[in-house]
Order: sequence, then structure tokens, then C-alpha cells
Amino acid sequence: MMKRIGISYTVFLFVVIVILSGNGLLFAQDSGLKVSGILESSVTVGAGTGEASGFFYGLEEYANLRIQARIRERAVFYGAFNFIAASGTSAEAAAALGMLGTAAVGENYVAAMELERLYFRLNGEHMDVETGLMRLAFGYGQVFGPMDFLNPRNPLFPDARPRAVLGGALYYYPADTVRVLAFGAAPKDPFAPNGGGSLVGLSGDRHWGKASVQAIYAFETPHGGDDQGIHRMGLSFKGDLELGITADMLYTYNGADGTGIEGLAAAAGADYSFWEGRFYALAEYLYSGSASSTSIKSGNLSGFPGQNYLFAQLLYRFSDYTNVSLGCLTPFDDLSVTPILGAAHELFQGMNLDLSCRFSPLAAEGSRFQLTLKARLRF
Repeated sequence: MMKRIGISYTVFLFVVIVILSGNGLLFAQDSGLKVSGILESSVTVGAGTGEASGFFYGLEEYANLRIQARIRERAVFYGAFNFIAASGTSAEAAAALGMLGTAAVGENYVAAMELERLYFRLNGEHMDVETGLMRLAFGYGQVFGPMDFLNPRNPLFPDARPRAVLGGALYYYPADTVRVLAFGAAPKDPFAPNGGGSLVGLSGDRHWGKASVQAIYAFETPHGGDDQGIHRMGLSFKGDLELGITADMLYTYNGADGTGIEGLAAAAGADYSFWEGRFYALAEYLYSGSASSTSIKSGNLSGFPGQNYLFAQLLYRFSDYTNVSLGCLTPFDDLSVTPILGAAHELFQGMNLDLSCRFSPLAAEGSRFQLTLKARLRF
């Protein structure tokens, strides 16, 4: 009965939000309410060899609904919800991302609703404040993003929405090209009674005409016992010349372990457009220490088991509406290659069809081929 109530409540809330969104879109200038979102329908099929042998499939219906409401002149409220119904391998993937914690189980699917963002922003002349469930993003890296340790990325899943953190941020703008940020976040364990694992930090950005630099320091408070807390120090750079260049590094130091070079995560990349913008090329290298922000061994579920990785991608635009891309992720430790072939076509404004093919070597477990077709509607 509880599961039936849960899914009924989700459907009811979705209908209410849609009705409100319609009114918001009609009267946006008067009410200050703006609603946008994404609706995706995807089908995945594939097969594996070795221990991973056998056919598999996945079906998924996913929606991300975002609400923005302006309160007078200086305050803005933001909210976002994820709705998902899935089966097969798509349900497994959603569970691994933590999106099915309160799932309702139907006859051939699981469904869930997730609160993704819930925060407000106060705007001042030289200072802004944000607090709530929000994203705190750092660094300029396009693929691996070592500096973005609160929202870890994986180049194999570029469309994944970054997870939020519960915290607050104070932005100070001493000049038009300078930003100073003081931030804090709750512990990773929301049930920690003593606040162990809380995060506080500072970052600063400086922008020039063709370049930007960002620095960050963050301290994670001790969890207890002999734990002395975790220090994180990082630096990020981007340059926009004929060749776009980015560089990210974040060093994680655990006082209890005396972390050495294993705490370093560093990435450097470049991108370039040529032939009147029809071709776009991107390459980025990652060094990932075993105790760093990009390592799966340090607790990052989207992290990497090895140390050295290269991601490369080439995209060709047939027109403003159609493109194809070929990318690959290569770990230098075992020289295995994960190629990714993609194609995208815009049917009309706001409606896209995406096709992706991926071949994943799984070491001694065999290999896996996966094909995904996705229809995406933006509103």
C-alpha cells in the first residue's frame, strides 16, 4: 500500500507542477515564475562476451523539471525535480546513481521522484548569497574535472546531471573581473551526529580577455578518532586563443594518512574548431592518484581505478541540425580502449534524437557492446 501511495503522490505532484508551469509560462512577466525542463525517452540494447555474456536491454522515461521564481528585486528561488520510470539495465543504472531510494515498483518498471535542487539566492551590488540544496562547481576542465570534487564526472556519461550538495555560498565581487567565494557543505553522511565530515572553503577567480584562473582551498572536518581532517588545494586555468586550453589540478591531503603523490589529480586538455566550424576536436589527459578526488579507491563512485587516462573526441557537423562524433577513453595502465560513436539530429527546435554506440572491454570479465537511442524534448 505504501508503494501505491508513493507513486500516486508522485503523479499528483507532477500534475500540479505542470498546471502551475502552464500558468507560469502564460503570466511569467507578472508572476516572475519560470518553468523549464527536459523529457527523455530512451531504449538501450546490448550484449556481452565472457563472464558478461548474454543479451540485455533497458527502457527509461526521465524528466527533469526546473522552477525559478523571482521574489521582488533581489531574491530568487530555484527548485528542480527528477522523475524516472525504468526497467532492465536502465533501472540498474538509476539505482547505482541513488535515484531509486524511494522507488515504487510496478508490474514491469520501477519509478521514483527525486528532489534535485532546492535553494534561494539573494543578490546584492557587490555580494550574493546562496543556500540550500544546490551545486557548487569548481574548475574549468571539460572532461575529467579534478577540481569539481563535489560533483564528480565521468566522460562515459556526459549527459548525467551533477549531484547537488546541501550547503551555502557567499560570493563577493571586489571588481568586475574578480570573484571571491566562501562556501560550506554538510557531511557526506547526513546522519552524522557530530557534524564530522563537514566542509568549509574559499575560492577565487580572476578573468582576463583571453584567460581565466581559479584557486581553491577546502577543509573537511575530522570524522572522529585519529582522523585529522582532509585538506584540498587546487588550481585551474583556461585560455581562449586559436586553441582552447584547460588545466585542472587538485591535491587531497589526509592528515591521518600523510598522503603523498597519491593525493594528486591533474588534467590538461585542448579543443579546436576548424573547417569553418564543421570539425571540432577535443583531447584531455588525466593523472589520478589512488587517494585523489578522481579515484574510485577514495570513495568516488564515478571515479577511475587506474592512474593515467586519455579522452579524445572528434565531432563533425553536417549542418546546424545534424552531427556525428567519435570518442574514446583509454587507460594507459592496460591500454584498453572504450570507443563511443554518437549521432544527433534536431527534428525541430527543442526536440532531438541521439544515438550512441559503446564498446566496453571488461578485462578478464569479457566485453560489452551497448546501443542507446534517446529522444529528448526541451521545454
